[in-house]
Amino acid sequence: MTKVFRSRHLRSLVNGAVLLLLIHVVGTLGYHYIGRPSAGWIDSFYMTFITVATIGYAEVVDLSAHPMGRLFTVAIAAVGIATMSYLFSTFVALLLESDLNAALRKRHMERQIAALRGHYIICGVGRVGSNVADELLATHRQFVVIENDQAALDRWLERCPNTLYLHDDAADDGALRRAGVMAAAGVFAVTGDDSHNLMISLSVKLLTTKARVVARLHDIRNSDKARRAGADEIVSPDFTGGMRIASAMVRPHVVNFMDQMLRTDDGLRVEEVVIPAGVAARRVSELIPKSREYMLVATHELGKWVFNPADDHMVQGGAALVVMTSPEGRAQVERLLKA
Repeated sequence: MTKVFRSRHLRSLVNGAVLLLLIHVVGTLGYHYIGRPSAGWIDSFYMTFITVATIGYAEVVDLSAHPMGRLFTVAIAAVGIATMSYLFSTFVALLLESDLNAALRKRHMERQIAALRGHYIICGVGRVGSNVADELLATHRQFVVIENDQAALDRWLERCPNTLYLHDDAADDGALRRAGVMAAAGVFAVTGDDSHNLMISLSVKLLTTKARVVARLHDIRNSDKARRAGADEIVSPDFTGGMRIASAMVRPHVVNFMDQMLRTDDGLRVEEVVIPAGVAARRVSELIPKSREYMLVATHELGKWVFNPADDHMVQGGAALVVMTSPEGRAQVERLLKA
């Protein structure tokens, strides 16, 4: 909306400037013709300028013997003054509406963020952070971006203008609170600076222990420091990139399968859904009946994995179900678990 207002006013300013230039051209030509042969081009332009600007100096071009010349002056003054007023009002409106719309949008976003529950916070939306945001968008998860680099933030907003964001330092406690960290499900510390990601992890855990923190580190040797700072998981793009390259060589069909799953329009993913703590022990077939919308791959309970569990396998609250499904299928599983 702000861009629409700005574009409209900029077009109005350009149109007004073109009209003002045209008035000066017409005025200069007119005064040069009326005051001939004594009126030069500079005098004719100056006469037009002081008329439009309402400076009110004496007539540089003598019009005493030219009544029609004075009517021409009245016309130039009327159109010129109106154009100047239009340009001034448009410029003021551009300034006021830009600031007003920015303030209104900021307050609206703050209200939206305050209402979020179980969302994610992406600290840094550069090369890695933008891919994290793409994945959250593809799987229909709500998130807030905190980015201190205006250029990086602008690049992301050009792609996704409706993103909830804060232009701030993600390691600042106030910024994390405004992003809703107290009600967030998790925080991605994915700036390009390892030390900054450590500070973000520490700041989050000092504010709340409920939010899960995943930190990006270039140097895997800093992983112990990151865990002591509060990071629940450490991801090194260099390390995972090397593993991905090796997998592409030794297990190409598996890699191709995963790539195709990520690229499909159905948004298929291997998702994790935790059974609410209050749910009594029940058979898998009773808890989530078989469906084409999802496929149960494994369960994680009491620290152990059970792959391809049987229909009569008993699960209880706190266990995690690993399912292959779409965002809609994941929502269906979550509804079944809450029923």
